[in-house]
Amino acid sequence: MRADLPLRSEALFPAPGCPCGGPRRARAEPGPVVIALAGNPNIGKTTVFNALTGLRQHTGNWAGKTVGLSWGNYCYRGMRFLLVDLPGTYSLRPLSPEEEVARTFLWEGRPLVTVVVVDATALERSLALALQIMELSPATVLCVNLTDEARRRGLEVDTRTLARELGVPAVPTAAGRGEGLAELQEAIYRVAHGKRGLQPRILRYDEEIERMVEQIVPLLPDAREDPGRARWQALRLLEGENIAGTGEDIKHLVELLRGERAGELSERIMCHLYRVAEEVAEKVVKRTRPEAFDRDRWLDNLLTSPWTGFPVMLLLLAVIFWITLVGANYPSEVLARLFAVGEERLMALSQEWGLPLWLKGLVIEGVYRTTAWVVAVMLPPMAIFFPLFTFLEDLGYLPRVAFNLDGLFKWAGTQGKHALTMSMGFGCNAAGVIACRIIDSPRERLIAMLTNVSIPELQPSY
Repeated sequence: MRADLPLRSEALFPAPGCPCGGPRRARAEPGPVVIALAGNPNIGKTTVFNALTGLRQHTGNWAGKTVGLSWGNYCYRGMRFLLVDLPGTYSLRPLSPEEEVARTFLWEGRPLVTVVVVDATALERSLALALQIMELSPATVLCVNLTDEARRRGLEVDTRTLARELGVPAVPTAAGRGEGLAELQEAIYRVAHGKRGLQPRILRYDEEIERMVEQIVPLLPDAREDPGRARWQALRLLEGENIAGTGEDIKHLVELLRGERAGELSERIMCHLYRVAEEVAEKVVKRTRPEAFDRDRWLDNLLTSPWTGFPVMLLLLAVIFWITLVGANYPSEVLARLFAVGEERLMALSQEWGLPLWLKGLVIEGVYRTTAWVVAVMLPPMAIFFPLFTFLEDLGYLPRVAFNLDGLFKWAGTQGKHALTMSMGFGCNAAGVIACRIIDSPRERLIAMLTNVSIPELQPSY
């Protein structure tokens, strides 16, 4: 493992009592096998990580970044593994700090095995990331997670066909229930030991791009030892990215080959990648209950249609506002009365003890009364609004809201995610500002932060 990885030295050795490590080993002994865990956000990647490491984890930031990495040790068949949980990302394009950290770790860290967690309920989207990772890290294991949720939706993923199509192991899991984790550990072990032959699928692009790649690869440092790594670097250079360690002569050649077409070449590469992901998904995903799929598709059409999506969105928002405002009146009134009784008793005690007026005004009429007012007014609506908002998120409705409003918000120089952060501001402006971290672009994130502070907060009218 590279010495410049953002991992503390103590994380590289099993803790005392580790079933396969025992007491701490001497530093002269080799460290554990480094395994990277990658995947899209919100597909159970952290659940897989916690299940494998048994919550024996450490956290830290990549040098110069505020994006956190988690890592932990686990043992299997007398072998020590260091599992590094990369930030959730949809792509390896460095357009956000999460994507940059994930790609930098895979490029510079060179993990022996990369486990890509894919969503069985949205396999096509997850495969796009898996194909990108396989180009950089061929020793890949696919963890097809959420298979229980897929069955509930009438979907079944043929993992054998998937493994055959991509040339890497594919293990079905339901990490929340602990299903398939033993098989996943076995697959990681066999790949790490080289006991399982890997023939990862190599994406072939159009003739012009392949001709450019063939001219660049022989000049790269990894051309002999790791041709796949050199090929990945050549593709990124054609897309206009600046890869550390690239010589000036190579950069000059790339500029001559691509000219001013970096954006066009990047689009062609990504279109081909998503087309392959779509083709593979169509081969391996079977609909066991078409009516369940049809119901989901009907809901998508209803919630994202320009004719019905906006009325439904406004109706749901109005219902949430009504529940919050009306429902918060009762607990706010109760809290206000309780605090008023408490203030009367404190005033009586202050007179009994003979406290000076300045101290009574500071503590009771100042600190206590202000705190009581804030709690009575703000706590009830927040306790109602945010759980309702979380419920909509769990239903998968909020991404559809962002999709509906994306076009409108682009007119203002931002994006649909901005609408979600603004909605959070109705519960609390601080929460609305913190929620801006979901916006990738620094410019759009700044716009959201500056505008969210002006959102009026919902308050009861008791």
